Amino acid sequence: MQRFQSYIDGEFVDGEARFPSIDPATGKVWAEMPEARESDVDRAVSAAETALYDGPWSKLTATQRGKLLYKLADLVAANAQRLAELETRDTGKIIRETSAQIAYVADYYRYYAGLSDKIEGAYLPIDKQDMDVWLRREPIGVVAMVVPWNSQLFLSAVKIGPALAAGCTMVVKASEDGPAPLLEFARLVHEAGFPAGVVNIITGFGPFCGSALSRHPKVAHIAFTGGPETARHVVRNSAENLASTSLELGGKSPFIVFADADLESAANAQVAGIFAATGQSCVAGSRLIVERSVKDKFLAMLKDKAEAIRIGIPSDMATEVGPLATKRQQDHVAALVDRSVESGARLVTGGRRPEGDGFYFPPTILDCDGVASASLVEEFFGPVLSVVSFETEAEALRLANDTGYGLASGVFTQNLTRAHRLMKGLRAGIVWVNTYRAVSPIAPFGGFGLSGHGREGGLAAALDYTRTKTIWLRTSDDPIPDPFVMR
Repeated sequence: MQRFQSYIDGEFVDGEARFPSIDPATGKVWAEMPEARESDVDRAVSAAETALYDGPWSKLTATQRGKLLYKLADLVAANAQRLAELETRDTGKIIRETSAQIAYVADYYRYYAGLSDKIEGAYLPIDKQDMDVWLRREPIGVVAMVVPWNSQLFLSAVKIGPALAAGCTMVVKASEDGPAPLLEFARLVHEAGFPAGVVNIITGFGPFCGSALSRHPKVAHIAFTGGPETARHVVRNSAENLASTSLELGGKSPFIVFADADLESAANAQVAGIFAATGQSCVAGSRLIVERSVKDKFLAMLKDKAEAIRIGIPSDMATEVGPLATKRQQDHVAALVDRSVESGARLVTGGRRPEGDGFYFPPTILDCDGVASASLVEEFFGPVLSVVSFETEAEALRLANDTGYGLASGVFTQNLTRAHRLMKGLRAGIVWVNTYRAVSPIAPFGGFGLSGHGREGGLAAALDYTRTKTIWLRTSDDPIPDPFVMR
């Protein structure tokens, strides 16, 4: 039985209580986690505030902050396999994906290390005589970061990296479902030499930990990744401290395939888009919108590929689809598939949870043509693809935009003028053309509507963690002539 600790004010500590963590592959307890409650949250936020304004972090130059980030990046790269094994054990995400993803996470920290001393202010050519005016960009303040269990080292890097580059301090709340890799990551923060209180990492449950963090009066910004319903609670809590928010929420992303597409390439991308990470990805291409003339052929290709997927224990490099992260999630996916079939959707493959231990669910395809199916509207967060067909480009665009979500989208066609029309017409923060699920630290990531607001990745993310200060300097030695006139 492994025991993990919180990281608060440069120390590894136990929370007010402890709770068990379940191995999704076996359904059995494998570790104990520290449960942070309101007093732990208050200590962590207070430590972050002290570090921001009074500690050595406040005196470092931007270049010095960047050097610490470079060191952290090197430590992430050196410890990627250990972190990957922990994420696989605690969340059920397959080792072949966690290994590759966490190795790439180091590049995000390197990108923001290099960006640290390139966040610039401005000199304003003001319309008044004898005045010099500048804009300074300063850290926005103490940041509360709420990170989900899926891809948590990636989803924390796109918050921690730009916030540190901007000079902020933070309290990171790891999900109570599978927090081990983020709690272990705290050891790398400590080893890199960040001053006490700059990065604090805790875990706990929403009512006692998440709520206390998001409404804390010393929090200036909340960066949240998760579902829309929890985000509504976060936004309501932010009314207490008037913190700004950036929300990266779910998706019901359309994957559009035209008859002229390279169907083999599109099928491989669709498999990656919906069955990778066992479908537990905010950008999962969960709605296939395929041209009617190739629908049967394309569905047959997908069925063959789905049924050839290797389902197994997540720690085996040969496994392609592992378990869902929790029993709660397995039950949700199974119930939504059943509701969809009852409403008229045709089960092409999968759809029934297997016997045995663990929270497994097979790759599933639902043909929803002509059916008002819940699977076309609700986010499964599991390995389930819903399929509809279209006749015209206008119909494809209408179907794609028929959702309250707006995170990601995919278009497969060899007609580049058509692709450009769809790039413009799709209401989504990300449009992938003839590819899917590609990311980079250089490219912003985020959505519209129920998929949230704000961007992670790129320069835009770092600027979101700053506030501007306008500085006026009068350069004349003459006295101000009339104190009752604004100048």
